[in-house]
Amino acid sequence: MPLAPANQAQLIRSSQKDEFYRSLLRNSANEACQSVAGSKHWLDWRREVELLSDLAYYGLTTLSGYQTLGEEYVGIVQVDPSRRQIPSRARRCLFVLCHAFVPYLLEKALVCLENELEGGPETRRRQATSRAWSLERWLRRAAQRAVGLLTERQRKACQPAVFVIQQSVALLHRLHVALFYVSSSFYHMSKRAAGISYLCVTGPNADDSSIRSSYRLLGCVSFLQLLVTLSLQLNNLRQRQRARQEWQIYRSLSPRHPASSSSTPRPARCILCLEARRNSTCTPCGHLFCWECIAEWCNTKAECPLCREKFLPHRLVFLRNYS
Repeated sequence: MPLAPANQAQLIRSSQKDEFYRSLLRNSANEACQSVAGSKHWLDWRREVELLSDLAYYGLTTLSGYQTLGEEYVGIVQVDPSRRQIPSRARRCLFVLCHAFVPYLLEKALVCLENELEGGPETRRRQATSRAWSLERWLRRAAQRAVGLLTERQRKACQPAVFVIQQSVALLHRLHVALFYVSSSFYHMSKRAAGISYLCVTGPNADDSSIRSSYRLLGCVSFLQLLVTLSLQLNNLRQRQRARQEWQIYRSLSPRHPASSSSTPRPARCILCLEARRNSTCTPCGHLFCWECIAEWCNTKAECPLCREKFLPHRLVFLRNYS
């Protein structure tokens, strides 16, 4: 008896189960890295640790020719476009690279490009001292060479491009999900790129047709929601451009203190990065950190690094005009 294609509900449950186990592996790897290397190095390499965790998960399952835990839980198997055999190793490698490494590379490239377009010489000197060698450093140098070819006017005109690319990627993902609800073919863009689909090995489901019809209706609603979101994003882009211009004016109005014979006081240090505190931010318990450091910390642990008091990230207070 030929195997039936997996429906939308099975693919979504499988993906959610895989994401759950990937999160467990990421958290364990982050805790181990933080315990061994310390908070500063862990914050610098957190994304790389998570990337290695994802590669390890898919390396032990998909690349080895086995089902993932989510696929085994639902009872589906991967097949190539012919639907007669499992995907080749090349297809599986392409899927893992597109699913784990490409989002990481895109995020790093956009962050480096945005920093180069917005940052000044002081920001570049500070970034040049971080990490003796890393992919981020190599991407930063490439972004510096590319931005160095632009004039000041062209650089200001290109600043909204990073935000547009980030929003376009998010909208493309939502469009792909809406297409999946309608066609039930590929839930991830990485599987579409690799041509990997699924067959159900647990036998036909009596409610399969009703499930597919329900998801097709959901897909139509998702298309309508996407159109509304797109119009709102265009309006938000114009507002963001105005806010960015006002923020640049605010940053350029830094206080100038006259030179004095007395020695200047040493700047306060952030205990997370062990550098001069930048963009001072206060936690509810009263401790001060860099905004970038404490925001990155709260992505993993919503607690104060000093006293371990629990708090929600939105309770952080950014202190303006505070040195």
